[in-house]
Amino acid sequence: MRCRDPGHQRCVATAVRTLADLELEPAELLGHLNELVGDLGYDHYATCAYAVCDPVARTCSFCLAGHPPPLVVHPDGTVHSPELAVNPPLGAAEPPFDVHEVYLPDESLLVFCTDGLVESATRDTEEGLVQLRRTLAEVVGRTPYFDVGSPGDGGDLDRLCDHIVSTLVPDREQTTDDAALLIARIRCTPAAYVVSYDLPHDPKAAGQARAHVRDRLGVWDLDELVMATELLVSELVGNVVRHAQGPIRLRLLRSRSLICEVYDHSLTTPRIRRAGYTDEGGRGLHLVAALSRRWGTRFLGDGKCIWTEQDLPPGS
Repeated sequence: MRCRDPGHQRCVATAVRTLADLELEPAELLGHLNELVGDLGYDHYATCAYAVCDPVARTCSFCLAGHPPPLVVHPDGTVHSPELAVNPPLGAAEPPFDVHEVYLPDESLLVFCTDGLVESATRDTEEGLVQLRRTLAEVVGRTPYFDVGSPGDGGDLDRLCDHIVSTLVPDREQTTDDAALLIARIRCTPAAYVVSYDLPHDPKAAGQARAHVRDRLGVWDLDELVMATELLVSELVGNVVRHAQGPIRLRLLRSRSLICEVYDHSLTTPRIRRAGYTDEGGRGLHLVAALSRRWGTRFLGDGKCIWTEQDLPPGS
């Protein structure tokens, strides 16, 4: 993301982080940002690229507002440049924004950059993107820049970034534009670490969810988390039965943390409220917040997902 005014850029960056925490869809998020930048004045604009990766479906959905498109580097070294429609910069665009979705193979690289990296006085943006693709193709697959089997691949990506920046911007002191490069390695979630269960819209669903948790965490050698996770899914499923609409689906994901997701077909938003001393309910989400590192709600086209995230036990 880029704004001409540093103060405005900090303002928009803060808005991006705030809206991202609400888990809005990329087009909706850019719509809000477009209004914010427009309110700054007719002569203000910002370029932005916003992406959401799904490590289970192995896809990336993103919106571009006056920003260079990303590149996808496949594990075999081929560089893919998706053909995309780029929306005008924020402040000059008119929603709706075009949303793009690309498939990301496991161990591929997703490459974003600002136009300051690829554009200069001697080349336009398209020429710079061609040079970026060529440079990536030349070095990917060559030690020490990129080795999918290397345990220190974070350092490999740092060296890859340094090489690309020094190649495309050889004289950094003379450049007047900011040049930013972001390269992310895609780590997809193995199928063995994702499991989904359909539950009835019935009070017995909470008990079934607890049984699924016990069985699955036993398979994953996460017995230490069984008690807390049973309480979490019992509360979330119970809330759906009492306040939302079915059908209900429970999904468990094991990655660097344990994620529990409960899906329903209602757009009601769960909120923590202060329960009175004589209230029999109203404390469930306090329990969810206490037992999980983070929790939140993600709205979908036909309902919502309430999720929780728990740290894995040391050494697991």
